[in-house]
Amino acid sequence: MIPVYKRILLKLSGEALAGSQGCGIDPDRAKEIAMKIKQVYDSGVQVGVVIGAGNLWRGSMGMEHGMDRTTADHMGMIATVMNGLALRDALERSGVDARVQTAVQMNAVAEPYIRLRAIRHLEKGRVVVIAGGLGDPYFTTDTAAALRAMEIKADIVIKATKVNGVYSADPKKNPDAVRFDHLNYDQVIASKFEVMDMTAFTLCQENNMPIMVLNFWSDDALLKAIMGDRSVGTVISDEGTLI
Repeated sequence: MIPVYKRILLKLSGEALAGSQGCGIDPDRAKEIAMKIKQVYDSGVQVGVVIGAGNLWRGSMGMEHGMDRTTADHMGMIATVMNGLALRDALERSGVDARVQTAVQMNAVAEPYIRLRAIRHLEKGRVVVIAGGLGDPYFTTDTAAALRAMEIKADIVIKATKVNGVYSADPKKNPDAVRFDHLNYDQVIASKFEVMDMTAFTLCQENNMPIMVLNFWSDDALLKAIMGDRSVGTVISDEGTLI
């Protein structure tokens, strides 16, 4: 089968690296993530990854104790670089050439994020792990994913979650909840579906960047999705189904 996307931006939460303990970095979980990315990489798809930091630090925790928002957010940006280094190491050990680029200058451990250099890495067959958020406080890694996807000219943002797409209701509470294959941006807003934070979602909407929500941990869901299998995930774009 031929992939329906040439280049993707995968948005991973920091918690994805945490494993069963819920915090820290689990090398086994990093390897599991790397192998799922490798499946897509081996199919010929170019992969950029934006990763969060929730397994190591949440700015809201600091602010609850009186910490300045800017300081708390900068700590989170640094934590994403730690996660990025762990993921790159797991990718390299899995046989995938990878680079870490960061919006926060750390030249001793990672390249600075430069758009054209990131694109060049992708063209040369390297996975690019983009860390450091946007390098500025008050923006989430969802927003970083949306912006970086547009900068590197990705075909779609794939948001890795634990749920197989967007449902009409919480599938854990309502067994009759319906999964949508395809929605448009207005339908998501009208139904108040929580896909990404509003800044990130609006950025995608205004620039017609498709978003896919899928269960990253479900067998070969990511690989199936990039092959166009509509049995996994929900695609959100300028055209959608009626609710």
